[in-house]
Amino acid sequence: MATPDNKLADTDEKIFIGKGEQEAWLTLALANRHGLVTGATGTGKTVSLQVMAEGFARAGVPVFAADIKGDLSGISEVGEAKDFILKRSQDMGLNFQPDQFSTVFWDVFGEQGHPVRATVTEMGPLLLSRMLDLNDVQEGVLNVAFRVADENGLTLIDMKDLRALLDAIAPAGAKKADDEAGDSLEPIRKAAQSYGNVSKATVGTIQRQLLVLENQGGTKFFGEPALTLKDFMKTDSDGRGMVNILVADKLMQSPRLYATFLLWMLSELFEELPEAGDLPKPKLVFFFDEAHLLFTDAPKALMDKIEQVVRLIRSKGVGVYFVTQNPIDVPDKVLAQLGNRVQHALRAFTPRDQKAVAAAAQTFRPNPKLDTARVIMELAKGEALVSFLEGGGTPSMVERVMVRPPSARIGPITPDERKKIMDASPVKGKYDTAVDAESAYEIIQKRLSGTAAPAEGGEGGGGILGHIGEIAATIFGTNVKRGRMSTGQVIARSVTRSVTDKVIGGVVADLGKSVGGSMGASIGRSLVRGALGGLLRR
Repeated sequence: MATPDNKLADTDEKIFIGKGEQEAWLTLALANRHGLVTGATGTGKTVSLQVMAEGFARAGVPVFAADIKGDLSGISEVGEAKDFILKRSQDMGLNFQPDQFSTVFWDVFGEQGHPVRATVTEMGPLLLSRMLDLNDVQEGVLNVAFRVADENGLTLIDMKDLRALLDAIAPAGAKKADDEAGDSLEPIRKAAQSYGNVSKATVGTIQRQLLVLENQGGTKFFGEPALTLKDFMKTDSDGRGMVNILVADKLMQSPRLYATFLLWMLSELFEELPEAGDLPKPKLVFFFDEAHLLFTDAPKALMDKIEQVVRLIRSKGVGVYFVTQNPIDVPDKVLAQLGNRVQHALRAFTPRDQKAVAAAAQTFRPNPKLDTARVIMELAKGEALVSFLEGGGTPSMVERVMVRPPSARIGPITPDERKKIMDASPVKGKYDTAVDAESAYEIIQKRLSGTAAPAEGGEGGGGILGHIGEIAATIFGTNVKRGRMSTGQVIARSVTRSVTDKVIGGVVADLGKSVGGSMGASIGRSLVRGALGGLLRR
């Protein structure tokens, strides 16, 4: 039965995706149960992604999406009523209405969008080891380095901080320079050796891997001002969700950096957002393009953490949608969490391809009217097999549909259009200029030159534990002059992102009793590493 045009528009409860024998609707209340968009190159995955992103934005849900080819940038401009778009709309009984969506562009390299930065401390040793492709021994040494930095108040902001720290924990050699340096850095070296053997050769290997990362442009990613993820979760003046686009064409030239960066963002969202339960619509929807890069050669420990984050981030009100060529690119434990499916055409030219098609067909709830495996190979461009969650969260039977045309432009925008959007960006000026505050590198250089006293690590309240006064001063706006402002800023930002009034009140009360002593040690021990290596901000 034909459906009137006005019933095919998105609503506050669901998004219209496409139409075949049945209409395909994505229910907003179930959108945080995650999803998967798959299909061979050139079959329409990007258009499906844009249709979903537009629907979420209309519903007031902010969107983050990686743009590998640049095509998704067109969502920021008014769509054009081209003949093929009008024909598809007419065939579907849809009244095409050109539209555009408020967009913020981001770029790790700061060339086509606002710079995206994180501190080395926030990245954490697990993700950094993944980024550097370290083995177990090298990862262990990196964990030691982070532990020593925490205990000695050495804030790790950028790459030079990490390099300086690795040099500091390496065993002293026989050269005179090493002997002279030993006086000021010996406490740091002893602290490192107390956690196990830290060899100079292993430190040298990590340093060489850092050089590889620097050559790939990783230096621009680490620094300050660090990204505040709340800037992704905004709506425009019309109440529509902002569409955040990561310009990733250049970033994709370093696949491991790309995958680790997006995984870090998921980890930060997981740690920062409070529990939300079942909401009428998500707080944020995260599209992860080329998702297979996330899982390729990932060690088991990291895979377990990824599964944990994907499984639990749903309760924070975040929906994660993986975009890749084939469902078999995603591990079974993660695939089981992805309830909303859009499958574009796959080609079966080899026995391996045929197995992949069969595996893709088995991920859907069967429809007696469809031979799913056969249809997957017959789908035309713009067609898809879809199955969305319905009712109590059960998947609907797979349906063959024609995906609706996007309302915004299909294809990339021009440099002038991008510049205009950047000039009007709500975060213009916030991240565009890098800040090089005093951190581990500068502190270690002062110790080497004899102008700074070694930190007092351990339970005595020195190092990171001895700066609780700085934390409180930053939190409450006290105008305190201090030599190590960057440490207080980084810790305060970590604490205040999710700390509750009760915790703050407790800190204030304890400050009246002790500044830096046992209270400092207690709070220092509470700043443990989170699910994927960042600081747990509770």
